[in-house]
Parts: sequence; structure tokens; C-alpha cells
Amino acid sequence: MSTVGPQLLALWSPPRSRSTAFFRMMAQRGDFRMFHEPFSDLAAGQPFAVDKAVYRTPGELFARFVELSDTTPVFFKDTTEFRHAPLFESLPLAERVTHTFIIREPRAAIESHYAINPEVTLPEIGYENLYEIFDRVRMETGRTPAVIDADVLVEHPATVIRAYCATVGIPYDDGALSWSPGERSEWSRTSRWHQDVALSSGFHARSKQYEVTVDNSPVLNGYYRHHLPFYERLRAAAPGTPATG
Repeated sequence: MSTVGPQLLALWSPPRSRSTAFFRMMAQRGDFRMFHEPFSDLAAGQPFAVDKAVYRTPGELFARFVELSDTTPVFFKDTTEFRHAPLFESLPLAERVTHTFIIREPRAAIESHYAINPEVTLPEIGYENLYEIFDRVRMETGRTPAVIDADVLVEHPATVIRAYCATVGIPYDDGALSWSPGERSEWSRTSRWHQDVALSSGFHARSKQYEVTVDNSPVLNGYYRHHLPFYERLRAAAPGTPATG
């Protein structure tokens, strides 16, 4: 299928908010060149490879994405355990990229994050960092970016993805809502974080019970109370389907 919308499309997300499942859906479409957490890799001190070239700075990498997008649609998704908003001070991210966002009620995201990384810090939960990007994009473009609620997505995938596609200006592809389980090379470096999506074949709600929760851990409860207002502001832009601005 052909893409008629943005040539450079981004999805920003707090960790553990089903953004890799969304990435998997976009890969299933087959009309975008896909990149998984490129700026987080750089923030973690890891170089990011595109084809045979290796990039070590956000500016160099972004320039390469822009170059690629002149000839093929490009999609990247990234997570906000790192503070990425300063990128907007030196890179034309709001001008050259269509920014979109996915969120999840932070209780489940925090408990899932802690279960994988018990050393997680308050900023790494990511909602405050995400809201900073959202607010910056809204301010620079004068439009409210598309926001997806992952909890609504897993209940009504066709409705939510259809609305997302209409909002960003790409064709809706019903066939992209299902895929074959398996690992993807794009997330090989961080594969331990993506075991659920590697086993998945579509968007499905999963109920997990965690030993350490927001209710029994004062630390996680503090994380929750800090990040909840940022989630609620973002959720206001996603009343069941992506915002149209």
C-alpha cells in the first residue's frame, strides 16, 4: 500500500505503554522505514546504525532520517525514560516530524516497569518527560498532536487505529492489526523489555498481577502521584480516540 501522509512520523511514549506493539503494527503495514527508540539509544550512550553508517549524535541521526524521508516514509518510536525535549532546542523536530503520542494509565505502566527494572527512578517513569514534548509540539505547531490511549486501543483496536490514520493522514490498513509472533531485529538490543509483544499477534489486553504495586510500595505510590497529573493532561487530548486538534 502507498502512504500519502507525513514522510516522517514519530510516536512518543512512556515506557511500558504498548508502544512497541504499536511499532509492530506499523511494521506490518510495510510502507514505512522503521526505527525503534533511536534517540533513547543515543541518550544511553549507544550509537545508532542506519544501513552501514553509525550515528552518535541526535543531530547527525535526525539529518539522516530527514534525508531518508525525502525518498521513503520514515517512522520512529521512542520512549521517555530520558528527557528528550532539549532536542527541540537544536533540531527542527516540530517542523519536519509529525509527532504523535501513546499513553497508558500509569499504575500498570509503573508496576510493569518496576518488575523488569527495580532500580527505576522517578524521572524514568516518563510521563513528565512525555508531557514536556507534547506541550512543546503543541506550542510550536499551534495544533494538538494525536494522542492514543493504549487502554482504549486494546479494547477497540480498529476504531482507534482508523482514527489515528485519519488524523495523521495515512491510509488505514485493517490487515496491519494482526501479525505473526516473533522477535524483530529493530528491538534486539532491548529485547528483554519486549517479550510480551514478541509473543503477541495483535493488540490484546493482558491482566498481570505484580508482587510490588502502587498500593503496597510507598516508592511506587510516590511515582504514581507525581506522574498522574501529566497523564491526566495528556489523556484530556485522547477522549477515547486520537485527538484531531
